[in-house]
Formats: sequence, structure tokens, C-alpha cells
Amino acid sequence: MGRQSNVPFTASPILRTLLLIGTGGFIGSISRYLVSGYAQQLGKSLQFPFGTLIVNLAGCVLVGFLAELADQRGMVSGETRAFLIVGLLGGFTTFSAFGNETMNLLRGGEPWLAFWNIIGHITLGLFAVWIGYSTASLLWK
Repeated sequence: MGRQSNVPFTASPILRTLLLIGTGGFIGSISRYLVSGYAQQLGKSLQFPFGTLIVNLAGCVLVGFLAELADQRGMVSGETRAFLIVGLLGGFTTFSAFGNETMNLLRGGEPWLAFWNIIGHITLGLFAVWIGYSTASLLWK
């Protein structure tokens, strides 16, 4: 029989961080589904995607709040940041990451990089969606 160690299992720091991000992403994705669906039901008489807008705006407010506490005030640990910002809010909406990265460029004195980040995400993102639709349409005619 193998010898058992008396040392309790401890995950490596990277594994622990990945588990925190994954757990946060799981919660964030479910939250996005619930919040978006509820918001969409409130405006069901309109064809506008209010659910997605509400989720994206809420995610941006939350990521701005948490990023300020983490980056400028040092009030959020690296593990907490991984869970809340990368995991939970990343699962809730990637638009919040886009907003945070753009704001970081602006705060870092890089307005042109921020501008091109905005143009790139919106223009290229829409173009990429069109490519995806077009490719699927051609493949499954």
C-alpha cells in the first residue's frame, strides 16, 4: 500500500486562480442569462435588445467600480480580482472588459489607442459576425 501524506492538498497558485476565474465565470454566465431574460421580458413589447444593453451597462458600472478599488486604491487582492473582474464580470459580459481596457488606455494617456480600440472592436466585431453568418450560410445552403 502507498504511503499517505499528512500534508493537506494545496492547489498551485495558478490552479487556484483558474478555479476562481472558472467559478466566477460560471456564476456570471448564469447571472447574465437570468438578468438579460428578466430585462427582456420587461420590454417585451419592443424589439430592442434591452436585456443585453442592461447586462452590458451593469457590467461596465461594476467593472469600473471594482477596477478603481483594485487599481487605484489597492483594496482588492489578486485572487479577488480574478474571481470578480475576470471570472464573474467576464462571464456576465465581455463588454465590461472592453470598456475597462478602453478606460485604462484613456487614463494611461493613450487616447488614440483607446479610439482605435473602440473602432476595432465595433467595426471589426460586426464584420466578424457578418463573416460568421456568411460562412455558415455558404456551408449549409
